[in-house]
Amino acid sequence: MRIGLYPGTFDPVTLGHIDIITRACALVDRLVIGVAINRDKGPLFSLEERVEMIESECAALGERFGTEIVVHPFENLLIDCARDVGASMILRGLRAVADFEYEFQMVGMNRALDASVETVFLMADARRQAIASKLVKEIARLGGDVSSFVTPGVRDRLVAKFV
Repeated sequence: MRIGLYPGTFDPVTLGHIDIITRACALVDRLVIGVAINRDKGPLFSLEERVEMIESECAALGERFGTEIVVHPFENLLIDCARDVGASMILRGLRAVADFEYEFQMVGMNRALDASVETVFLMADARRQAIASKLVKEIARLGGDVSSFVTPGVRDRLVAKFV
């Protein structure tokens, strides 16, 4: 069984994330979406809310592709999380050259820790490359329309946070 790990903070999950999740489903039998418990980032949504958003937004994808999708919160090293869930690959989305520079460093460090776990990069769809959770939150906070960047369910949760 091919198991992949797609890690992130997902605060909130965006259409860019869902694009990567959709394409990752074609590569693996089980996709573990690792939701990072990153206390330093001070997320807008609680861990429980982020897990719930991902589960509700991705349930149909697993059924459509025949891929088991599991949402797994983690607070340890990414490579340790990959080992914990039995992943042979870490899936990462790339939007721009700046992403690649950071990810290139991460691959080197992860390989030094465990060379048996491969990192696979998926380029974001051109229509989704500019989407960043940080910017989506800022637009929502300032009363802008985020419907081009997130699903209706996530949009409603964002609006509720800033009312």
